[in-house]
Amino acid sequence: MSDLTSETKTNQFPCPNCAGNMQFDPKTQKLVCPYCQHALDIANDQQTIKEYDMKTAEEKANYNWGEQKRVIKCEGCGAETILAPTKTADFCAFCGSSHIINQNESDSKTIVPETLIPFQITKKNAQSAFQTWIKKRFFAPNALKKSYQSSSINGVYIPCWTYDSDTHSAYTAEAGTYYYETETVTEKDEDGNTREVTKEVRKTRWRSISGFYHHFFDDVLVNASKNVDEKLIKRLEPFQLESLTAYQPQFLSGFQAERYSVHLKKGWDKAKEIMKSAIYNGIHNSIHADEVRNIHFTTNYQDVKFKHILLPIWISSYKYKNKLYNFLVNGQTGKVSGYSPISIFKILTAILTSAAVIGLISYLIYYFSHQG
Repeated sequence: MSDLTSETKTNQFPCPNCAGNMQFDPKTQKLVCPYCQHALDIANDQQTIKEYDMKTAEEKANYNWGEQKRVIKCEGCGAETILAPTKTADFCAFCGSSHIINQNESDSKTIVPETLIPFQITKKNAQSAFQTWIKKRFFAPNALKKSYQSSSINGVYIPCWTYDSDTHSAYTAEAGTYYYETETVTEKDEDGNTREVTKEVRKTRWRSISGFYHHFFDDVLVNASKNVDEKLIKRLEPFQLESLTAYQPQFLSGFQAERYSVHLKKGWDKAKEIMKSAIYNGIHNSIHADEVRNIHFTTNYQDVKFKHILLPIWISSYKYKNKLYNFLVNGQTGKVSGYSPISIFKILTAILTSAAVIGLISYLIYYFSHQG
């Protein structure tokens, strides 16, 4: 098993021309030397992507990352990041803090990712995406738009779990069928006069039902990071999971990989909640009735498998007036999401301007309606 906290300073992917440490280039999908620009193809690993049984996960999961690495921990937000020994990190990618420390070797046991989506968006393109995004934030302070340093953006592989399960659910519910009865009701017209009206009234006849529902779930995706806002991650979706590639350490060269903070069994609990919602909808849709209510079910989860995968995200954590803000770019598609500060002055100006426009329009309407 690799020592994830090694301080070895040797190059992991030495350039055959100048011995510089080669890094993964999202534009060419190759290893490229930042010094002499020599490029090497990454061998296409044709091995079958494995999924692991939950029951024997701790014993049989793979912990070998394929090269020596080290783990750093941010004392500010608690994020744990896996780095190659030749890569340095002066600031935390998640909160911008400079208070980062090396982890103890005893804390380094981490299940290796089975697959990943390599970065396809370059740092330059991610920086441009931020500049475009911040310019569209009308209420963002002008000072931020001028002072933001885009060099603080970092490429980080975010950990996720995927889960498979064959599910069998026994359910009970109430199914409703519409029928109509003719009733005479009393109504009032516009003048307040009452009258009797005969109309068809829809009613529902309910009956109790029970049954079984089967569904196989494949690759239910669960975010395994606690350090990135869940709402921001959702806004980056979808990731094109059909592009998942067998993990190779070359893809991480020049980037960081966050160590999962949602552990395997906690991730399974989240996956079951996703499955339960889908099972409920599946049962509801399988019942042939006009209305369905009071669905209750119990589920047996069989043949549960998992994979640990990495998804590419560019992260910029910046502070404005001592408050932290995050901006993310999907490293595969270029889709962006983020938070920005708001200028109170701009909001007040917009409110006063709107009030003035509304007041002017109201005055003109009043003025012209009283002419002649």
